[in-house]
Amino acid sequence: MTAIAAPTKRPTPGPARVARAKRTGLPYTALGILFLAIMLFPVYWMVNASLQPNGTTIQATWFPIHPDFSGYGTAIAQQGQNLGTSLVVALGSVVVSLAIAAPAAYALSHFKVRGTNVVLFAILISQMIPGIVVANALYTAYNDLGLLNTIGGLILADSSHGIPFAILIIRAFMGSLPSSIIEAGRVDGAGHMRVFWSIVLPVSRNALITAGLFTFLFAWSDFLFALTLTTTDAVRPVTLGLYQYIGSYVTDWSSVMATAVLASLPAVVLLLVAQKFVAAGTASGAVK
Repeated sequence: MTAIAAPTKRPTPGPARVARAKRTGLPYTALGILFLAIMLFPVYWMVNASLQPNGTTIQATWFPIHPDFSGYGTAIAQQGQNLGTSLVVALGSVVVSLAIAAPAAYALSHFKVRGTNVVLFAILISQMIPGIVVANALYTAYNDLGLLNTIGGLILADSSHGIPFAILIIRAFMGSLPSSIIEAGRVDGAGHMRVFWSIVLPVSRNALITAGLFTFLFAWSDFLFALTLTTTDAVRPVTLGLYQYIGSYVTDWSSVMATAVLASLPAVVLLLVAQKFVAAGTASGAVK
């Protein structure tokens, strides 16, 4: 019989090697902290400027020792409706995008349909079309359909940009699902819609949250569609409101920066809450 060699035990690194590794990593850590501070400084200055009294941003100190929240009161009073409009448009875009992208991704990943590669190629091409081209085309169509200056029109416009990306994200995950799960549901007598609703969607939660989050962020930060498809104050997202706000209140920078802080909060909160779902949703479809 052939003797099986015992596995060799790796020597434990000595204290000198551990200390040397720590000293080697310190410059990279310091460099990373420096880059992070540079990237986050505009965010800090935005918050700092929003807390300055009388909007004197040019004379602002490095730290708001005596914070003044009057800028936030002005921002809420004058931009509160725009913030609500952006929230409704963003949430509506997420619902419409997922309602279309999830079934499409399921069909493209598990149905043997001719032309699947052509459809995927068309989806990729649609992502390369400049936004200004889509906005101008939508303006002409919306003018004929009476959808200008409507929340529904903005939801459809933002969804048209979010659906292709959502299909790609969700399909990557659904394509990695074992076919035995779907076949088990079919054997039990469930139809395609029942399998999709009761089996595929629950296990695809991470991918759905990831696609929905990116769609929300795009719709929340959209400026081009808002500028093209709205011409009155009745329906005005906060991005367009902030743009026009700067022109009217350029001397009151504390209120402008307070509006920018309020406009950033939903995105920051969503990213913090959905961080683990996004990481799992983007990595799950990478390995099949």
